[in-house]
Amino acid sequence: MEESQNGVQYGEDTADAKTYFTTQQISLQNADLKEMERKTKFAHLFKYRTDYPEMGVCLIINNKNFHSSTSMTVRNGTDVDARRLHETFTSLGYKVKVLNDQRCNDIFGHLKKMSEEDHSKRSSFACAILSHGEDGLIYGVDGPIPVKNLTDLFRGDRCKTLVGKPKIFFIQACRGTELDSGIETDSGSEPGEETHRIPVEADFLYAYSTVPGYYSWRNTMNGSWFIQSLCEMLKLYGPHLELIQILTCVNHMVALEFESFSSQQTFHAKKQIPCVVSMLTKAFYFFK
Repeated sequence: MEESQNGVQYGEDTADAKTYFTTQQISLQNADLKEMERKTKFAHLFKYRTDYPEMGVCLIINNKNFHSSTSMTVRNGTDVDARRLHETFTSLGYKVKVLNDQRCNDIFGHLKKMSEEDHSKRSSFACAILSHGEDGLIYGVDGPIPVKNLTDLFRGDRCKTLVGKPKIFFIQACRGTELDSGIETDSGSEPGEETHRIPVEADFLYAYSTVPGYYSWRNTMNGSWFIQSLCEMLKLYGPHLELIQILTCVNHMVALEFESFSSQQTFHAKKQIPCVVSMLTKAFYFFK
């Protein structure tokens, strides 16, 4: 690679002689080609199937107005998030269902019903929960419910037709009351297939809007930072990149392009970083 110093270009040193390959080098090259062929042959084993008749269902729980007994404020801007998610996942081939202002029992009931559906012709399942929250909890309009109570409904021993398929949860909610002030940086920079026993917790992915213990920010006009970024990155890279790569782009966008603006000094100029917890066992692409 060429290097430049004081306007002078420096290139690599090379010999002006004909290139010869020894028998050993040719054997090594052939071995490399065989290894590449082997990897290509088995590449499908490390990628989730998306050639089912349907991509799957995307269920959106959009909680905006809460009972006075919860002391939770109205989540202005959440309808923008719900609309964006509906448009984005529809464009990715999902059948989208939006449920507004759901009580705890409603949320559990809808997800339980969804887990009991026949997903055998679907590639995956996605769920977005937009609400207030605490670490490990999300709020129905009437109070909190553990996230695990909801996601456990889709475990491999309970939802058999989603075994071996991605179960993706996007959670836009606070996970605590800590604030991130940020820091300056100098950086520029199926049938017939072999069967296996797999863990019941396998093939889940949880994409949280923030890390444990921290606030999650939402603009009252434009929606939450996380959902804005998620939909933008899915729109740009959904047809090209694998899910974990896309979520890394989401992390980058939220971390660098957003900062809170508040009349309350305590909440002004704060930052946020999403958190991805993956138990996926293969790469997941939104295209066939």
